[in-house]
Amino acid sequence: MTNTLNKTIYLKATKADVWAFLTDPEKLAMWFHKPKVALAQSDAYAMYGTTSGDKLMWGDVVVANPHDYLEYTFTIAPMGDATSTVKWTLEDVAGGTRLSLVHEGLPAAEEAFGLTLALDKGWEGHFADLRKALHGE
Repeated sequence: MTNTLNKTIYLKATKADVWAFLTDPEKLAMWFHKPKVALAQSDAYAMYGTTSGDKLMWGDVVVANPHDYLEYTFTIAPMGDATSTVKWTLEDVAGGTRLSLVHEGLPAAEEAFGLTLALDKGWEGHFADLRKALHGE
């Protein structure tokens, strides 16, 4: 059994603009972590702290369907050898884009619940930063 995080936000931006903030290194650095190259299907990736330069997460891009769907495996040091999956879905809505995140495959053991809580809080903060970056706040 595993834990799954589900989050949805609404952004006053086109799907193409939101997509760029999910895949382009410079735009990712504005709200998340910075890869050295753009995220592309079938490529391995690593993302680094924008201030520390430390490698923070890594995995493989499983699906990159521009402007609609992005899926990649997700590993961070506290997970050890475990791998989870992050799935992004972008949908047109009147006035902008609905962005949905499913982060699944997180360890469900009681001793790992702190990791789920930390990732849940982390995604909330990253979403707030994404809103600021996209909305020019």
